[in-house]
Amino acid sequence: MNKTNAVRILEKNDIKFRTIEYEVDENDLSAETVALKVNLPFETVFKTLVARGDKTGIIVACIPGGKELNQKAFAAISGNKKVEMVHMKELISLTGYIRGGVSPVGMKKNYPLFLDESALLHPEISISAGMRGMQVIVSPNDLIKLLNAKVCKLTS
Repeated sequence: MNKTNAVRILEKNDIKFRTIEYEVDENDLSAETVALKVNLPFETVFKTLVARGDKTGIIVACIPGGKELNQKAFAAISGNKKVEMVHMKELISLTGYIRGGVSPVGMKKNYPLFLDESALLHPEISISAGMRGMQVIVSPNDLIKLLNAKVCKLTS
């Protein structure tokens, strides 16, 4: 198993998790494809989105694959008038991760994290382990505690 920053942080904090590795298709990094490859229900595979708020700066959302981020709701919840997704070319410098491998755990800075409330419907959710081709399966409650995440409705 590859030891990513996310995996190291989960281990250091004694958080129970497991990883699943899969073959990456550079042309299809969608959460739906990941769910099929790791044989998990689609609604439990969460994608990590990095945005910039007009008042707060960088903020992070974790939403279920297949859902779209409601940017108006995200702006209101995060104390902004508007939010915009950061450009792909900024991902590495802001988070330390590349597109398709962005994990909410182990970013370069502790940005405010907002987790879609649907995560609490599942005993475990899947998030990127911090690299393409590897997912971390973890309790949403452990993730919330570790990252001080705010749970809210982020999708329409």
